[in-house]
This record gives sequence, structure tokens and C-alpha cells, in this order.
Amino acid sequence: MSNLQVLAKYLPYIFDGSLWSLGLVGAGLGIGFAIGVLMSLGQVYGNPLIRKIVDAYTWFFRGTPLLVQLFLFHWSVFPAIGLRTTALETSMLVLGMRSGAYQSQIFRGSIESIEEGQVLAAKALGLSFWQQSLYVVLPQALRKAVPQLSNEYSIILKDSAVCFVLGVMEIMTRTRYVTIATGIALIPYLIAGALYIALTYLGAKAFDMVYSRIRIQGLVTG
Repeated sequence: MSNLQVLAKYLPYIFDGSLWSLGLVGAGLGIGFAIGVLMSLGQVYGNPLIRKIVDAYTWFFRGTPLLVQLFLFHWSVFPAIGLRTTALETSMLVLGMRSGAYQSQIFRGSIESIEEGQVLAAKALGLSFWQQSLYVVLPQALRKAVPQLSNEYSIILKDSAVCFVLGVMEIMTRTRYVTIATGIALIPYLIAGALYIALTYLGAKAFDMVYSRIRIQGLVTG
């Protein structure tokens, strides 16, 4: 009973880890969005060299474990280029670069689903490539990509748990410290699992609300 009483005092400490986890997810989605949009344009409209570079990038980040990427960039790549990052900063950057590889495939599919006639019409009006992308292609493609971004959110949330290996104070790191301090393992890890389920559910609902507001009637099916 004394251990359970001590555990109750640690619950806010575990809950606070949710903010760190959400910070990792937000940074991962944001950085990944910027990378993914640019790479998807390169894949669809770029020359063969650009496509090969993008393919190599996506194959690396999709083909190697996140754990390897965290260690590689934190202890090798970033120091080699003179970039000194904290464990949190490394985790955000790596999650973002990894998500960018996945988001690029999401956006590529959305861009390729845009009817070719719309692009031809934009060219006929004299729009440049960037104007076509900004005003015709991307506004529609990004709307279509929202349901897939919801899945990416849940993937990054689960991936963020791996960042405990660098000592980032997210849910899993705090849960591990609580189990060491109290000698109780089952209940803290059940709480951590419940937090991940709740955050996944709330995030999916938020994306559903966004999608219901921005989807184009008649163009994007519900």
C-alpha cells in the first residue's frame, strides 16, 4: 500500500510527459510537412537527378530503424557537421526528417491524383511552375492528404516513445523512472499505454474535424 501511495504522487509526473510527447509529434509533423511537400514536388516534376536524390533520402529514412537514426545523427552526423543539439532537439529533427520521407509519398500520391486538365489549364493561363503548384495543385492535394496525415500523426506519436533512449523526458522515460523509484511496473506502464491511446484518439478526432471543414465537396469523398 505504501508503494501505491508513492505511485499516486508520481502520476502528475507521468502525465506531464504527454506535453513532451506532443511537442515531439508537433515538431515531427511540421518539419516533415515542409520536407515532404518539397520532395513530393521533386518526385513528380523534378529531373532524373532530383528524383534519384529524393529516392535515396526516402529509402534511407524508411529503410532504417528509428533507433539507428537517433544514435547516428546524435552521436555522429550532427557533431561531424558542427551542429550541437540536445537530446530533445535531435529527436525533433530526426522525427521530422523521418516523417518527411513518409509524407513525401503521401503528397506525391495526392499530387498525382489531380486531374491533368487542371495543370494544362493553368499553363494555358500563363502561370509559372510555382504558381501552378501554389494556386492549383497544392491546395487540392493537401486537402486530399489530410486523412493520411492522421495516420502519420499516430505513427510519430508511437515513434516518439523510442526517444527515451536519448533521455528525452517524454511519457516512456518518465514511466521508466517511476517504476525504478516505486518498484511497481505494471500500473505505470498501463497508465502510459492509456495515455498513448488517448492521445492517438484525440489527434485522430482533430484531423477528422479539420478534414470535414476543408474537404472539397464533390472532389474529395468523405
